[in-house]
Amino acid sequence: MARPSTPSRSTCRRPTPSPPSTARTSSRARAAPSRSWPASRSTSTESSRCTWPRTRPLATHVTTDPNRNRSDDGSELFIGAMTGTSIDALDLCLCDFSATPPRLIAHHQEPLGATLTAQLTQLARGERQEPSESPAVDAIDLFGMADRRLAETTATGAARLLDQAGVAATSVRAIGSHGQTVRHRPDWRDQAFTLQLGDPSRIAELTGITVAADFRRRDMAAGGQGAPLAPPAHAALFPPGPEGRVVVNLGGIANASILLPDQAPLGFDTGPANTLMDAWHALHRGSSFDHNGRWAASGQVDETLLETLLADPFFAAAAPKSTGPEHFHLDWLGARGGERLAALPAGDVQATLLELTVESLAEAIAPWLGERPSMPVTLCGGGAYNQQLVARLRERLGTTVESSAALGIAPECVEGAAFAWLARQLLAGQPGNAPSVTGADGPRILGGIYPA
Repeated sequence: MARPSTPSRSTCRRPTPSPPSTARTSSRARAAPSRSWPASRSTSTESSRCTWPRTRPLATHVTTDPNRNRSDDGSELFIGAMTGTSIDALDLCLCDFSATPPRLIAHHQEPLGATLTAQLTQLARGERQEPSESPAVDAIDLFGMADRRLAETTATGAARLLDQAGVAATSVRAIGSHGQTVRHRPDWRDQAFTLQLGDPSRIAELTGITVAADFRRRDMAAGGQGAPLAPPAHAALFPPGPEGRVVVNLGGIANASILLPDQAPLGFDTGPANTLMDAWHALHRGSSFDHNGRWAASGQVDETLLETLLADPFFAAAAPKSTGPEHFHLDWLGARGGERLAALPAGDVQATLLELTVESLAEAIAPWLGERPSMPVTLCGGGAYNQQLVARLRERLGTTVESSAALGIAPECVEGAAFAWLARQLLAGQPGNAPSVTGADGPRILGGIYPA
């Protein structure tokens, strides 16, 4: 069963929020990384195609009137569509933003299909292209085919979502489509870029629903990392109480949103969540992920390998920072682990990779938990279903660790709901980024509108 699923620019003016300075006794003999926030950064589905009615709503234009998003019945329906770095499925969520906090109406997980999954994996991992549908296929051809196929899959998934919810396409204001990130290079200095595919024009054409897409590039154009974009959406979905809240997305990559009352959200990527564990499991066990972390639980953590992996400069780098599977992959593991990796049983490596996720996350959020030890941690993403990972996080963090399901949104729905929120912000003419998170020069309206 499929799992539910930093460049430097001296001219940029950065906000400089600082995390609390809190002494903490670490269980590991390693200097804690600096946590001050600098003024500048250093660092197709295989199934049948759905038939859509050809009657379409009027094209939607940006407006600064938030009531523009409301339907006659008072609802504000948006779809969020998200494929993460795990590349396992497309999650689609139908959300109503007329209430506070927003309400999840329905969720659907659309399989990507073997062909599209293989294409996206090749593109995301930068693998050499093998002749497939044509001997003339190169990387650009592959990109174009996957771009189209993912758009068609998104349209099919949206149709099934609305059918499940009993909602007409004409009642939906917009689809917020993240697409699939195939390359994210915020650390390439003056050549930094981010690239997502999943043709929004085709999604709009097939569904008759306005599409909001291409959210990351505007933030990066403004000097930001282009990620993570979820923290302000997390603040809207899970308003923090007096103690605040940490929302942790355990997708392919782990990212944390620090939500404190009456403060702008903070957030950053903390390192790998599932991407290394999944890849190692697929290599040695032949299936895509370690169900409930059972294989990891059967192994022993190797402290020497763990310390070697944690020595990667990303973990000590100050925020804003973001990363992806183009950094943390099996070749990285082999280069870092060297002879020690080769000498270990594969199950011990899996246990160590799980501990890498736990330890890198714990170190990253320690300054805030040190000041607010009762601040709850809310988990979302596919890793929230990994029982061994959740158990180790509870032991390591020493605070309440709960699933987002306890707050009304299943873990696999949260990131999709975040892109529904970003679509709403775009149509309302409101900023979607948090400069305190991405390091952008200021708030920006993110994405482009592709009218129905």
